[in-house]
Amino acid sequence: MKKVVVAMSGGVDSAVAAYLLKEAGYETIGITMQIWQKEGAEEIAAKGGCCGHTAVADARFVCHTLDMPHYVLNFRDIFRSKVIDYFATEYAAGRTPNPCIACNRYVKWQALLDKAIELGADYIATGHYSKIEQHPDTGRLTIISTGHAKDQSYALYNLTQDQLARTLFPIGDAPKDEVRRIAAEKIGLRVAYKPDSQEICFIPDNNHSRFLQEYFNMPLKPGNFVDEAGNVLGSHLGIGHYTIGQRKGLGMAFGRPMYVKQIDAIVGVIVLSEEAAFFRHEMTVDDVNYMSHEIKGEIHCYGKIRYSHKAAACVIRPADSGITATFETPQRAVTPGQSAVFYDGTGRIICGGTII
Repeated sequence: MKKVVVAMSGGVDSAVAAYLLKEAGYETIGITMQIWQKEGAEEIAAKGGCCGHTAVADARFVCHTLDMPHYVLNFRDIFRSKVIDYFATEYAAGRTPNPCIACNRYVKWQALLDKAIELGADYIATGHYSKIEQHPDTGRLTIISTGHAKDQSYALYNLTQDQLARTLFPIGDAPKDEVRRIAAEKIGLRVAYKPDSQEICFIPDNNHSRFLQEYFNMPLKPGNFVDEAGNVLGSHLGIGHYTIGQRKGLGMAFGRPMYVKQIDAIVGVIVLSEEAAFFRHEMTVDDVNYMSHEIKGEIHCYGKIRYSHKAAACVIRPADSGITATFETPQRAVTPGQSAVFYDGTGRIICGGTII
């Protein structure tokens, strides 16, 4: 009997993933990753995201219902170094980070996989809506998009071949309604209609600027808004308050819609532009993880530049550092620090990396 460690978040997706594995005959062990940094703090205890205390109680209840062992393991240090430190450093440098993607690679996969191997498990499993398949030409494992609204392939582009070989996605491309139905009707779980977590788990109030000020133990330094010609338009509160593409919440009116186009962390200047000047044809991507195959020459494919972005036709080419991507039509808010993920015509991930 194959043994699987299931990442139990306390939500409906991981609960149904564990149920389906047990139904398929696997020996299952539930592990909830303790990653919150202020154990006992009211704001963490009260929230129901993927790392709050209520999540642990829900995960424990699910494992008890399914008659499987459940453990809460301490992953705080690696979460701080690989996710929180990265998040804060990127924002301070004027880039917009992707903490959930970093968490997937280094915490939810590698750290959990290391622990699973210690326990003698063959696989780890999560409640992600995604699928793994072997590329017919290269033989490499790759993530393939499910093609529906809950598809999470974008957030999984940087998993390694070893991680993919030891990963199971039991709910795969199942509709969310079906997953909730299984939770309610098949196993009678109280988490069946628990809402999905939306905010960044270590910023419960979604106030990035407050978090950054507390993290660096200093106020964010104000600076100037300028136009593309360098003319001063007004003052901003500090670069940590803003991200590329932002229009609302700039704190002042300009007589016309203006968007954050560029953040210069060195001099503390934020460049604003009208939307017409805010679209780009080309971008450079580094820290590339090649999934289905490496890029030897020009490849026509589809690129996503954020989680909610509809993949757009583009051409990718190898560059001195990473790859360049040229879109057929200009794309809005190409944002340094965010992830770009490239798919072939079948929905398989070719590669992905960080926009620079």
